[in-house]
Amino acid sequence: MGKPPNLYAFAGNDELAPSLRAYILDAQNNAIERHNVFRVGVSGGSLPKVLGKALLQDNNADGKVQFSKWEIFFADERAVPLDHEDSNYRLVKEEILDKIPAEQSQPTVYPIDVKYLDDVQEMADQYEQKLVSVFAARDSVRLPMFDLLLLGCGPDGHTCSLFPGSPLLRETEAWVLPISDSPKPPPKRITLSLPVASHGIKIAFVATGGGKKEIMKQIFDTEEGRQLPCGLINTFAQERVSWFVDYPAIEGVSFPARRGSL
Repeated sequence: MGKPPNLYAFAGNDELAPSLRAYILDAQNNAIERHNVFRVGVSGGSLPKVLGKALLQDNNADGKVQFSKWEIFFADERAVPLDHEDSNYRLVKEEILDKIPAEQSQPTVYPIDVKYLDDVQEMADQYEQKLVSVFAARDSVRLPMFDLLLLGCGPDGHTCSLFPGSPLLRETEAWVLPISDSPKPPPKRITLSLPVASHGIKIAFVATGGGKKEIMKQIFDTEEGRQLPCGLINTFAQERVSWFVDYPAIEGVSFPARRGSL
């Protein structure tokens, strides 16, 4: 058995953001040293706002965010135009990309191909081909390995667009999956498969607010919770997973949390 996931808890986002920044910078620097690029998969929801707060601080004491080396992919995306309010790309653009200082280079970003908004299977296939071209250009790999996956946790324990009880959780071959009947709107989406979402060198969940405490109790303290999508990633990736939460999100959680710092 490996070590369990890391659970880091903070008083609020002002305390959480610097530690998340330090964690991301460590992943960035190791990746650049390894292969001169930093490949990141990002979810939507409330995550991009927290990421923006962490990444765009004017604090170089702990090192520099080298956006020019970043390649940003989407852990899931909704089948909507890129400027639509439901678009994860739009969230990342508004909270991060548009706020990068002009003197810094922009990251390379891989959005969905909006030609396929009406055909989510084709959209998923096309996005998988993008991953193949980046992660498997020179040799055959079974799964793409992101340097860092930045994920959220829904109040039902879903992450990416992998929902509890979904048959998609049993997929073992595909890298990117289509969804036409998401239980949460909009119904049409694509998502990384569970094997890909569990395969990152580092995986970080950000979950904040008292609305998360019941699902956090399930995920960390119950056998049923370990079968939820977030719990499955904890089980498969073990100590490669780090959770960044605030105190209200883990009220009543028995699993030991490290409070106040990495």
